[in-house]
Amino acid sequence: MDINIIGIKALQLLCCFCLLVVLHEGGHFLFCKLFGVRVEKCFIFYDPKFHLFSTKDRWFTRLFPRFLKSETEYGIGWLPLGGYVKIAGMIDESMDKEQMRQEARPDEFRSQKVWKRFLIMVGGVLVNLVTAFVIFSAVMLHWGEDVLPMRNIEAGFAFNEAAEEIGFRDGDIPVKVNGKEIRGYSATLIRDFSRAKTVTVLRHGKDVTLKMPDKGLNMMDMLDMEPAFFTPLAEAVIDSVLPGSPADLAGLTKGSRIMAVDGKEMAYWSDYDSLMAGRTEREMTLVLARPAGGLLDTLSLTLDEDMKMGVVRRMPIGEEQIEHITYNALTCVPAGMRHGWEVLAGYVSDLRYIFTAKGVKSVGSFITIGSIFPDTWDWLRFWSLTAFISIILAVMNILPIPALDGGHVAILLYEWIAGREPSERVMVWLEYIGLGIIVALMVLAFGNDIVRWVLPHFGM
Repeated sequence: MDINIIGIKALQLLCCFCLLVVLHEGGHFLFCKLFGVRVEKCFIFYDPKFHLFSTKDRWFTRLFPRFLKSETEYGIGWLPLGGYVKIAGMIDESMDKEQMRQEARPDEFRSQKVWKRFLIMVGGVLVNLVTAFVIFSAVMLHWGEDVLPMRNIEAGFAFNEAAEEIGFRDGDIPVKVNGKEIRGYSATLIRDFSRAKTVTVLRHGKDVTLKMPDKGLNMMDMLDMEPAFFTPLAEAVIDSVLPGSPADLAGLTKGSRIMAVDGKEMAYWSDYDSLMAGRTEREMTLVLARPAGGLLDTLSLTLDEDMKMGVVRRMPIGEEQIEHITYNALTCVPAGMRHGWEVLAGYVSDLRYIFTAKGVKSVGSFITIGSIFPDTWDWLRFWSLTAFISIILAVMNILPIPALDGGHVAILLYEWIAGREPSERVMVWLEYIGLGIIVALMVLAFGNDIVRWVLPHFGM
């Protein structure tokens, strides 16, 4: 990958991450200040052994002596794995057991009522969720929304064998899931299908309702299917040819239509995908209809190592089929809330796949997250991804894992139900266990990224 592209992606990730960490920790800080709880440290990134900057640094306090009187040390650590606020009177990743052995002060976390401590702990998650909804609303206000109504895809969809066994047929247009109208064609449809009880399709002008499998479908399996579970029907017309590709070397040109492959006739790209599923033979013979006059031509080519011929397909969806919706200052808020809730509900639903073999392999670190940012700076894409990642941070932090916000919330719930808090020894061990789980997840994520992104560059 080009070094400039890597730099642009890294810059977008850094800006997104710093913003969300500041806001998340600011949520904890806000409730601490609201309830008069002392915050000893507030850092972006972690600072084991040393830091990059601190308001307690000698040079800084000389310039701004008033920070000598501040009860909170603000700074930037060197380990970019998040951030933290060190709250007085609380066992956290700092493992400050000495403070806990002293008599509790009124401005410490442990001296507060359970409901106050609960709000302090969920403060970061709440701010992340609010941030996501605000960003989505602002995006709706500034850029609006493009929606492709299902009924506008007049050619319908192509379905693979697994879908045909359920009752789908090529040319069907899905219009409802569980009786609810599908708002538009999007990547999230595969999730909706995986957990649907019924799907209604438009077939020859009539609504036909199909019963989905009682146990639902595995979304991870559906995403790995070749050919895809469903895809818009598109005539096998070449939109463009990649320079130096097998198609370019064989003489394929823009606008040509593939009529047959190895003697098998085909009308749509879905026919080509079905033919290529599981194929190992790289040599193939094509019959083409040339764009000028429709003359037939026969060519032979050798696919590349990834079994690709190097063409961009002409898709059946044009701008005239897409509906652009604009919002004003009043309507953008419910639209942003709706979209944010859909993203949140979808992500929570997908968490169950983490505990599967394919889900474990899909876990990624900053390398994977950075890869989803565009190659060039795109404000719409940047803010949309920032809102999405803010939701991810909220959900991951509220998981009941010790050392995370959700783990502390679980302990508070135990204290509220049992009427007593766990002993200091238990709290310390839970913190160690939580940190161990987090480290293990980090190792898994970085390991997956090395296999996924780094090793292929070395031919491994």
